[in-house]
Amino acid sequence: MNQLHFDYEMVLFLALVVTSIAWCAHRFYWRKKSKNRWSMRTQHVAAYLPIILLVFSIRSFAFEPFRIPSSSMMPNLLTGDFIWVDKFSYDIKMPVFHNTLIKTGEPEPGDVIVFRSVEDPSTDIIKRVMAVPGDHVRYDQRSKQVYVNGTVYEHLDPQAYDGFLDDINPRGLVEKTETIGDSEHQILTTNGRFNRFRFTELTVPEGHYFAMGDNRDNSMDSRSFGLIAKNRIVGKARVIWMHWRPEAFLEGLKRIGTWL
Repeated sequence: MNQLHFDYEMVLFLALVVTSIAWCAHRFYWRKKSKNRWSMRTQHVAAYLPIILLVFSIRSFAFEPFRIPSSSMMPNLLTGDFIWVDKFSYDIKMPVFHNTLIKTGEPEPGDVIVFRSVEDPSTDIIKRVMAVPGDHVRYDQRSKQVYVNGTVYEHLDPQAYDGFLDDINPRGLVEKTETIGDSEHQILTTNGRFNRFRFTELTVPEGHYFAMGDNRDNSMDSRSFGLIAKNRIVGKARVIWMHWRPEAFLEGLKRIGTWL
């Protein structure tokens, strides 16, 4: 379900501060002095500034890599998938502090988003948006279907799920096509009734979103931890750029370039 998030953004920010200080020290102080051990050191550190500035800018404002750590988004995303997260579709935010600088858009039903955990901000999670502010959302425990403003997200073409190598034991899982508006995607459910979640219905308040995993009976999501505030959203999942598990190398190559 989750990916333990090492705060690379903070590390890059600190590296940017250090190299910037070194560049200023070399540019405005040490260059006017005779060369010594400290001037050489600051020059070496300052040389990394352009690279760190470029990486920091791309990761903060454009794209961020994310590794799928579990089976909660199967069958569309598998353990071992690496994806690019678009960070500018849902507002451009200030690095580190995450305050909105420029408004660029809002998540829509069907979007796959990465966000900081409601329970632990140091952990990133990936789920699919099912309802947006103002929507009334209801989850039917028996049919496992989602109703938004009285309209059901239909489940079509049920068939037994074959699995992908040893991701999970696929026995008893059913693959279905779910429609949200004009878009379609695959989901998984278990055979029979499965009452794991207490959630039944609510109206999504302003600035929040209701999201679920595609592996519906094996996902901790808004049915359990609640709604997702917009300021926690990292970005929109776009494309699988790599799949890496030694035992699935050839099969994983086929997943590269899959758009979400």
